[in-house]
Formats: sequence, C-alpha cells, structure tokens
Amino acid sequence: MLELKNITKIYNPGEITEACLFRDFDLSVEAGEFVSIVGSNGSGKTSLLNIICGSIPIQGGDVIIDGESMLHKKEFVRYRRFGRVYQNPALGTSPNLTMFENLSLADNKGKAYDLSRGANHARRESYREQLAALGLGLEDKMDVKMGALSGGQRQAVALLMATMTPIDFLILDEHTAALDPKTADTIMELTDRVVREKGLTAIMVTHNLRYAVEYGSRLLMMDKGHLVLDAAGEEKKNMTVEDILDLFTKISIECGN
Repeated sequence: MLELKNITKIYNPGEITEACLFRDFDLSVEAGEFVSIVGSNGSGKTSLLNIICGSIPIQGGDVIIDGESMLHKKEFVRYRRFGRVYQNPALGTSPNLTMFENLSLADNKGKAYDLSRGANHARRESYREQLAALGLGLEDKMDVKMGALSGGQRQAVALLMATMTPIDFLILDEHTAALDPKTADTIMELTDRVVREKGLTAIMVTHNLRYAVEYGSRLLMMDKGHLVLDAAGEEKKNMTVEDILDLFTKISIECGN
C-alpha cells in the first residue's frame, strides 16, 4: 500500500515566484490498483509522481509504503521497488547502446556493480523470449542501437526494462504522449497486459481521456494540487470521456477561462 500523508510542496520557497502546489495533500493507493490520473497542465500530476519516487523534495508530510516511511530514503533506494516509464522515449533507454546492452543494464538493477562485463550473454535467450512476447518483432533487433529504433519500439523496450526485475509499483508518466495514435494504442495494450500479468500497482498520468476511462481500476482528476474526482469500482466502469470533459469544462468556467 502506498500512502501520501499531509504532503506540502512549495516551489521556489522564499522567492518572489514562490508557489504552493500541495498543502496537506493525502492519497492512498491499494496494492494491485491501476490508477489513471488526468488534469490540466500545472495541476500537479507529474509533481505527484516525482514526490512518490523521491525525485523532488517536499516541505512537509510523508510518503509511506507498506507502513515504512520513504521520506529520508534516497531516490535509488526507492527505485528498487519502482519502475518508471517517461513521456520522452529517449529518457528510459541509452541511445548509444544496443538493445541487448540496455536490457542487460536493466537486468542488473539493484545488484552490486564491479569490473565484470555489464552484458550477460548467458541471459541473451531470455531477453529474446521476453521481447518476442511483446509481439513487435523486437527479438530480431537486439544488436541494434536503441537510438535507431522508433519511439514506439523504444517505449516498448523501456516498459520491459522497467519491469524486468521484481518491483511493486509501475510509474507511467504520459508514456504514450509522444507516440502516434496507433503506436500509442499498442503500448497501452502492452502496459495493461504487463500490469495484469505481473500483478503490479500502477499509477499512470495521461492526457488521453479515452485511456483513462478504458484502462485501470481507478480514475483521479487533479486541479491546482487538489483531487476533484476519485472514481473506482462501478463508478469508474460507468464513466465516459464525456463525463470527464464536462468536469474539465466546469472547472475551467469556475476559474474564469
């Protein structure tokens, strides 16, 4: 279980540009939930993911996983339990290394590094089988540099790399936003399959309202650091894209836009 308790996040504290995004913000995510988060730019979606992962500091509150505080744990320690796929396909992989070398690095996550070779050729067939399971023909491109692959192919590999070692949480930061619609649909189908097969707890930020409605077990909408919608169960199943658009419009009108 993931708990955010009394989170306060202030950007540029003490400066003229000081801005408080979260004030005493609370959120709980049960093990096994697939949570989709939507909201306008600046609503706090990506900041929320960064706080969970320990990528940015907070001024108050705590991040708790299974009863253990993560507040003073370094980012790399948290990432032993997290996998993250970013919006930019270039961020989740090393472009100048081959796919095989990228997979080898991901496979070594959490292990001690020494002067031995990073690429484990004994694991090559295993990587090939995992790539083949994606159904994209990537198993025949293992010696191709990642930078030569398409954005969709890199995101598929990044998704595999993020979940190769045992993790509890998969963090998806608009991971289909840079892809064309057809490729984005493919990546979402892969994501849903990986989450279900590995029994992961997933938190996905997306601007694609259809994905937010069709995928996951819980839907959150954020506005200016606040939760304005938290739908799960039958409420989530019965929700439509039009319902979310109506709420967006209502918030926009209330803000004078």
